[in-house]
Amino acid sequence: MLRRGEPGVGRLVLLHGWGANSQDLIPLGMYLMEDLGDVVALQAPEPHPHVPGGRQWYPLSEAAQAQGWPGVPNALAAINHHLLRLGQEHPWSRTALLGFSQGAAMALEAAVHKPLAGVVACSGYPHGHGQSRLQGLQVPVLLIHGQNDPVVPLQASFQLQAVLEAQGCEITLQSFPGEHAIPPEALTPIRQFLVRCFGVECP
Repeated sequence: MLRRGEPGVGRLVLLHGWGANSQDLIPLGMYLMEDLGDVVALQAPEPHPHVPGGRQWYPLSEAAQAQGWPGVPNALAAINHHLLRLGQEHPWSRTALLGFSQGAAMALEAAVHKPLAGVVACSGYPHGHGQSRLQGLQVPVLLIHGQNDPVVPLQASFQLQAVLEAQGCEITLQSFPGEHAIPPEALTPIRQFLVRCFGVECP
């Protein structure tokens, strides 16, 4: 777990994608949280099978998908362990999660039954049909997705949007030209979302 920035009104917890590590999203988080608070980057519990220094929240394979992603509960337990500790330092109501790809899928599940400020899910996807796993997620959610993403198709965010809207979530989906990445055009909408979630006037 890495920490950067100064304590403030808000806190952003980062969950990296498959094959990255806790360093990956730090620059993005620092940019988004300027004058808003600090950044905490969590690291996935398992080493990546092919990327030296990379990590994974759980194995990604067709077999794992067919089995309903059996590694998700262990990954979720690891995230919850950190969130519980962090919640003793800073209120969940002023804490937001931001995840990319596999980290986005985990961020959404980690927010279930927690009074967090919000979740930003970039290039995310539901585990299975998503509905049962995400039941109880009631925080504001911003979905960001590349329109030409060859790794996680845009349709995955449409599926998330439908599931979350059906259970009454405040949900926004914004797609941008590009592939499997967080495009520069998305930074302002994400920043504005965080400002609203933390209940502060835009600096």
